[in-house]
Amino acid sequence: MPRPHARPLTAGSNENSSALHRNKLLGLIDRYQVRYPDEDVTRFRRFVLRQPRCFERDCWDDGHVTGSAVIVDRATSHVLLTHHAKIGRWFQLGGHADGDPDPLAVACREAEEESGLAVVPLHAHIIDLDIHRISARGGDPVHYHYDTRFLLQTRHSESFTTSPESLALRWVALDDIQSLTTDRALLRLVAKCRELMKVRRG
Repeated sequence: MPRPHARPLTAGSNENSSALHRNKLLGLIDRYQVRYPDEDVTRFRRFVLRQPRCFERDCWDDGHVTGSAVIVDRATSHVLLTHHAKIGRWFQLGGHADGDPDPLAVACREAEEESGLAVVPLHAHIIDLDIHRISARGGDPVHYHYDTRFLLQTRHSESFTTSPESLALRWVALDDIQSLTTDRALLRLVAKCRELMKVRRG
C-alpha cells in the first residue's frame, strides 16, 4: 500500500531556509510512491526531511542527493553508458546536485556535461530511486548517494564527447546491457525505462 504523503516543510518549521526547496523533491518522491507502490521509499524520504543540507556534496550525515539518467537515442533502441573512471564499472551518467534542489535539472546538467550531448526529458517524474554506499576516498568519508533517476533522450546529434569522469562512453543496445553489467540497480532502471518507452509507443 502507498505510504501517506510526507507533510510539506514550511519556512516556519525548525528546518533551515532550505526547507521549501526540499518540498519539490518530496513531491516527486510522493508521486514515485504512487506509481511504484511496492517499493519502500521510507529511508529516502526520511533523509530528505531531516537533512537540510541534503543537496550539498559535502553533507556526510549520512550522504547527499544525486541525480542521474538513462539517455536513449532518437530511435529509443540504445542507451548511453559511462565506464566510470573512479569505479571502473559501467553506469548511467549522473552526479552531484551541488546545492541544486531540482533533481531533474541536475540529471540533465550532468548528462550534458559528461557527454557533450543536448538532452531532453522524456518524463518529468523520477523513474527510479536508489541508495548506494560510497567508499571512503581521499578526504571523503564513507557515505551514501541518494540517487534520483530519470529518462532522457538526445535532442539532435548522438555523437558524444568523453569527459575526464569516464574511461569511455558507449551506445549500448537495450538487449545487450547485461553483457556489460550485472549491477541490479542499473538493470532495474533500464527495465523501467523500457516499459515507459513501450507505453509511449503505444
